[in-house]
Amino acid sequence: MSLIHTLARMEAVESGRAQPLATVRHRHLAARPLVFVPLTTAGEAGAPLGALVGADRDRPRLLVVPQPRDRDLRFAFLADLAEELLPYVDSFADDTEPAERTETDPETGKRVKVETELCADAPQLIVPSRAGIEFVRLLGRSMRFRRTAEQDPDAPYPAPPRVPLLGRWLTHFAERARVPGSALVAAMTELLSRHWATGQSSLEDQHLGALLAWIDPPGEGSGDGSGTVSGDGSGEGESEGEGESEGESKAEGLGAAAALRAETARDAAGQLLCPPAGPATDPAFDNKLLAPAMERYDRARTAVAAAEDGPAADRHLAELAAAEREIAALVESRTRPTWDAVWRGLDLLAALPEGERAAERWTRDRWSYTGHRDRVLAGEPPQPRVDDAVTAANKLATRETAQARLEAQEALDDPLVMAGRRLSGEAFGGEVTEIVMAYTDSARPSPRPLVTLRTDDAPHLAERAKVHRSLAGKPQSAQFVGYDEEGGVVLRILDKMGRGKEPEEGSVPVKGDRIVWTLFEHAPRGGPSLPEPDDTPWTHGGPPGEGAEAPDPVTPEDVL
Repeated sequence: MSLIHTLARMEAVESGRAQPLATVRHRHLAARPLVFVPLTTAGEAGAPLGALVGADRDRPRLLVVPQPRDRDLRFAFLADLAEELLPYVDSFADDTEPAERTETDPETGKRVKVETELCADAPQLIVPSRAGIEFVRLLGRSMRFRRTAEQDPDAPYPAPPRVPLLGRWLTHFAERARVPGSALVAAMTELLSRHWATGQSSLEDQHLGALLAWIDPPGEGSGDGSGTVSGDGSGEGESEGEGESEGESKAEGLGAAAALRAETARDAAGQLLCPPAGPATDPAFDNKLLAPAMERYDRARTAVAAAEDGPAADRHLAELAAAEREIAALVESRTRPTWDAVWRGLDLLAALPEGERAAERWTRDRWSYTGHRDRVLAGEPPQPRVDDAVTAANKLATRETAQARLEAQEALDDPLVMAGRRLSGEAFGGEVTEIVMAYTDSARPSPRPLVTLRTDDAPHLAERAKVHRSLAGKPQSAQFVGYDEEGGVVLRILDKMGRGKEPEEGSVPVKGDRIVWTLFEHAPRGGPSLPEPDDTPWTHGGPPGEGAEAPDPVTPEDVL
């Protein structure tokens, strides 16, 4: 946690309102995101109980599994989910634009540009919390290897036709969620906590209702139960400090009181007024409402199966339908508040201007979506259960590079984030006080001007350290030379000045300019490429070589 983040949390506690951690939105928001609010059965992480899903905030589709232990009902739920999700995912597949991609020529080994197509946009899946992303991963793992009756007529429990395809897409979404900065699938709690700091812990921020209570409290001491902090409900301040007004006392507890109410307030029946964002349910809901409703459903199903045609069978069918409606109403009562909270969070995020470099990260998401679309159309098999050594190492390297790139881009887009990097000594800013033109000692001298910067920051500058600044959207590098007599930082500019003897106009700062230099690279590069799986030694997961030794024969001493 940066110092800026810590200070913002302290101010949130003092003011009773969440404090901004950013001045821009660092994640792309699609014009038509699809919101998925899942609910699972207690004790069975992969057993769905129901969900609200859709791209229209006013018309979500409710999916319910009346008895999660029934495999047929779970398959029906997954088929309905595929019916809702796959058309949305496929709606972005046909709208493409020409693009160039850099690939390695298999014959020469050189990097060449290849003309290809890129989807103009990509789907975006929004879930309430990080646990929702984990549920998406579990669903994908349980579905992508299923065999349909068309694929395998002898399969004992064939899946509905499009369920395996949905599993492959959900697995891709979950894998993409592990890439820092990706917005293909996002958790609302993480999006909000990235842009606002509350006066509670990071663990408490995973409760969507409590998080929104800090960011946008429902009332500020208006008597609705969320803004007052007085013990007797009278609204009178109880602060011992002299001269503190009643409004200030209320403000200090506004966010904390609203968050506490969102987490713990219950109705007369003992049910939470603000259900958790899921996918887990509240034990009081499970024990008092859900379990009895499922028992009535099971009894009705048993009665229908045993009944013969006639008035009794019609009565049992009516009881079964009523039990199904009761469970559906219970599921909707737990998911609809979370559905509304997710859209409320989207409204808060949409009010922030998008960061300049967020579009670049979304382009990477579009490449990811386009690549998986092509793999599906080519008939490639589903993602493996366990990655081989080379694939796993490549994924890890990609995520590390994406993390460094994200941290650099957020700082360049947002002065508030850059302030945190300056406080930590990773960047410094100030006013240019002197420019001295210098040149290299080569046969063709190149400009290497010396720039003196007066700064109040305390950067961690080592000898001959490289620093960077953004020049027309591109990084310009300089080398730390030392300090002048007055403590100014002296830098030697190294590049982005053109090819002539004199620097191009605007490439060298002038006296009086205020500049921010960073010690971190603006476009971090990954490490060296790894060998292909066939060229990987067997010690690292590759195929055994021709000269590999055979294993020792089994002897009687090896058997206990």
